[in-house]
Amino acid sequence: MTCNLSVNLNAIAQLRNRRNLPWPSVVNLGRIALEAGAAGLTVHPRPDERHIRRSDVPELSRLIRDEFPDREFNIEGNPDARFIELVEKIKPDQATLVPDDIRQATSDHGWDVSRHRTFLSDVIARLQTSSIRVSLFIDPELELPGLAKQVGADRVEIFTGPYGGEFNASAKSNALKQVIATGNAARDAGLGLNAGHDLTLENLPPLVAALPHLAEVSIGHCLTADALIYGMAETVRRYRALL
Repeated sequence: MTCNLSVNLNAIAQLRNRRNLPWPSVVNLGRIALEAGAAGLTVHPRPDERHIRRSDVPELSRLIRDEFPDREFNIEGNPDARFIELVEKIKPDQATLVPDDIRQATSDHGWDVSRHRTFLSDVIARLQTSSIRVSLFIDPELELPGLAKQVGADRVEIFTGPYGGEFNASAKSNALKQVIATGNAARDAGLGLNAGHDLTLENLPPLVAALPHLAEVSIGHCLTADALIYGMAETVRRYRALL
């Protein structure tokens, strides 16, 4: 099975937002990524719009629908009322629900599914009525995929930060084992499997090799850093070659 690459455009938008100027263009760089073979684009429109702005979302949706109708658009974020309204208006292929707090610099934990069972069940059912695939962002913990299945999720996205951000060899190996066990639990629960956070050209191959049923990785920060060296098109090609 080939794992799809969804290019997360948040870091590009954050660079743009340093000035009141229209560059770098998230739409143009999204187009370059898709032309180079990315399977889709991911955005995370936070309430403070510190990177992706709400106004970016319909433009990126039109890019995919008009020019790359065989690719996917993934909108991720905390499912508050404004987020749900946006997702229902845009109708992306996938909505990834993330338990973000406005004070977080970036996503750093997954859902406590048991604690938010009723809330998640209601949101997931609501979005699925619009034919939107719903993925839950979860920590690499063995029991969580089964709980995600119970609340109606179609997929889970495993938070790979503890693996990708670890540089001690022993700790990194243990973190990878946790991701693998959780990924296998998702397969056993009948869920699709995504992964994301701090994935790089160096740490991606062991993950992909261990989880042949991995459907999608969403990569933004390191992919954007690599694009400063190799260019966006070549960077996408390098990630795709690993997948």
